[in-house]
Amino acid sequence: MSEVIATYLIHDAKHNLQKKAEGIALGLTVGSWTDLPQLDQEQLRKHKGQVLEVKELDSSEKVNTYLGKEVTRGTVKISYPSLNFSHDLPAILTTIFGKLSLDGEVKLVDIEFSSELKQAFPGPKFGIRGIREKLGVYDRPLVMSIFKGVIGRDLDYLKDQLRQQALGGVDLIKDDEILFENLLTPFEERIKVGRVVLDEVFEQTGHKALYAVNLSGKTFELKEKAKRAVELGADVLLFNVFAYGLDVLQSLAEDEEIRVPIMAHPAVSGAFTSSALYGFSSSLLLGKLVRLAGADFTLFPSPYGSVALDRDEALKIAEDSLSKDQHKQTFPVPSAGIHPGLVPLLVRDFGIDCVINAGGGVHGHPNGAAGGGRAFRAAIDATLDGKTLTNASKDNEDLKLAIDLWGVSEVTV
Repeated sequence: MSEVIATYLIHDAKHNLQKKAEGIALGLTVGSWTDLPQLDQEQLRKHKGQVLEVKELDSSEKVNTYLGKEVTRGTVKISYPSLNFSHDLPAILTTIFGKLSLDGEVKLVDIEFSSELKQAFPGPKFGIRGIREKLGVYDRPLVMSIFKGVIGRDLDYLKDQLRQQALGGVDLIKDDEILFENLLTPFEERIKVGRVVLDEVFEQTGHKALYAVNLSGKTFELKEKAKRAVELGADVLLFNVFAYGLDVLQSLAEDEEIRVPIMAHPAVSGAFTSSALYGFSSSLLLGKLVRLAGADFTLFPSPYGSVALDRDEALKIAEDSLSKDQHKQTFPVPSAGIHPGLVPLLVRDFGIDCVINAGGGVHGHPNGAAGGGRAFRAAIDATLDGKTLTNASKDNEDLKLAIDLWGVSEVTV
């Protein structure tokens, strides 16, 4: 049967989870049931939502206090026949969570797609394997750094930042998500100078790095702008997917002329995910759905940094990004507040198939961005060799300076 199965966290002041679940299943499909004539029931049965599971959870005084009432908490699973919607994410999300999202006390935790439905979505064009092939790096986490402080700066400043980051050995350099089209560093010029700088670094050192340029502008101009970026030699497109919508990401990923990886940034997603009581789970939005829609990378807050995400949620994002599936794998990119001393934690929790992403952890290094990049690479090498960063830093000045500045989390990997 072709269907989607939605899992919700619900809160019910009437203390009847089964009845509330049945109301959701009917309200989002045929509308009513017991009052329908038998003939109508037979005709509509194949369109009716079905409650598959109801599980009551322990009561939470914190939740009751927040809501100002005593509620019964639970998770419910409801199946929605694919006959009810066209095979696209806007239709699916409207069906299973459209008006229900206005309830304010229901959270969409997960969606399971039948194999037939999954075929309607592109998944990543390149995936982890394709990106590793581009870089020639197969046996360690990748390192990414971010342009910082480039708003109001010219192309020469950007070129110098790009060069220093690449010379530090980082694998990917991305635009800041708030760097849009502007007179000082226009989109096309950023791509052109980026191509020159990275080619020069490769010729000088043999190190290959990729530059992710921020694709922005009006929605109906994005495809042509992306195609122009490919013509100019862009490596990767950074995309603020939740400012535009998952379907826009999908349209970019499906276009055969846009033959570059796409990096999904989580900006704006907090408006959908931050509440424990309503909205979307982070793992669903930043893991499963961006992968279906075609993101080759998904950025999300790490459990340790300045904008920390719950560890279980962060690990679930990675799990959904990496699970064996008919689609290629998406690179998980735990971000925010990352410095070299956190590398053992990152490798323990996310393994080698992740991208370690840093802004201040690269640019704030006493030896500049190049020193920051070298410190990350040294931390990765030491961790994978089973050495503590403290011991490894005795023979590596860049790593020692990083640890002295930011500290270290020594864990067994």
